[in-house]
Amino acid sequence: MKYYIIAGEASGELHGSNLMKGLYKEDPHAHIRFWGGPLMDAVYKAHEEGEGMVEDYRAGAVMGFVEVIRKGRAILQRFSRCRQDILAWKPDVVVLIDYPGFNFKVAEFAHKAGFKVYYYIAPKVWASREGRIRKLKAWVDRLFIVFPFEKEYFDRHGVPYTYVGNPLVDVLESSPALKESESAFLQRTGLPDKPSIALLAGSRSMEIGSMMPVFMQLADAWHATHPDYVFVVAAAPSRSMKDYEKYIAGREEYVKVVFGETYGALRHAWAAVINSGTASLEAALIGTPQVVGYRMNAITAAIARRIILCKYVSLGNLILDRYAIRELLQERFTVPKLLEEVTRLTEDEEYRARILADYADIRTLLGGSGASEAVARAMMEDLKA
Repeated sequence: MKYYIIAGEASGELHGSNLMKGLYKEDPHAHIRFWGGPLMDAVYKAHEEGEGMVEDYRAGAVMGFVEVIRKGRAILQRFSRCRQDILAWKPDVVVLIDYPGFNFKVAEFAHKAGFKVYYYIAPKVWASREGRIRKLKAWVDRLFIVFPFEKEYFDRHGVPYTYVGNPLVDVLESSPALKESESAFLQRTGLPDKPSIALLAGSRSMEIGSMMPVFMQLADAWHATHPDYVFVVAAAPSRSMKDYEKYIAGREEYVKVVFGETYGALRHAWAAVINSGTASLEAALIGTPQVVGYRMNAITAAIARRIILCKYVSLGNLILDRYAIRELLQERFTVPKLLEEVTRLTEDEEYRARILADYADIRTLLGGSGASEAVARAMMEDLKA
């Protein structure tokens, strides 16, 4: 079978790489062409020769209504290239991973061109823009969902889906970073042997520009009363030091930046401040007490408030359907509120214990391991049928 896979951001690429491992295992004759990144490329090169990657997602990642408008021409050019490449390669199925702004356009084209379309990690229509349900029904042959709360929603809307668990469980269980001792981690990364607080600002440049100034104000205020702590900025491997150096200048003593070490930074931190998204769920599964904070473009935020349907932005809170993780968004994303919450996370043992108990409930609801291979197997069975 020929699989054409499109992942447009870091979390999608991570799950795309594990899906590819499953497809190569379940289908010995699999041929894959993809839009992704280095993780997917490494899996491809372990199984096939030549160039399977059409484009690196890091060249075009964009988020937010205003930001999409600004880059509209570039997005259209990427779509045109994608369309031409699919027509030339003629896959048996087009597999779309999250990234709805781009992937819905691909779904419409691929369906109308006669290709089978799967959507892995469903677009969050339950959170906003619910009208896109009709597009899923019209253009997608099958959804492969990853959250238990999505089952009732898609049942109610009559959208065919497969749910076999969450692939993030597989990712974490196989991660060497979560098996490494703290001393080995510190020695390998060169981080000081001090209690740490992890800072996750996201992988997009606009997120870094929005989050890092507040993070640094927090670091300054905390360092003034807790000089024995260090803040560890867990940077995405797609970024470089140039993205952070202007923020940490003058703070090198108590602010450190590591690249591609998110799991290790989270595992050995006393607490974390996270910009929501997949990283928040990763922290919950790893067991790091956290606070979620986010600030976006004011116009984008105003639009979002009008269309977002769900009560929470943190995936952990959505899975539990209650507040287990504090969320500080937009005007509430301030240094005083962050200081208050980080103090509770690091010093209030009863509060920490309650959060860890909530994390255990999240892990139970997500189910066990093996989701990536199970999704690949389900795709194979559906294609054969």
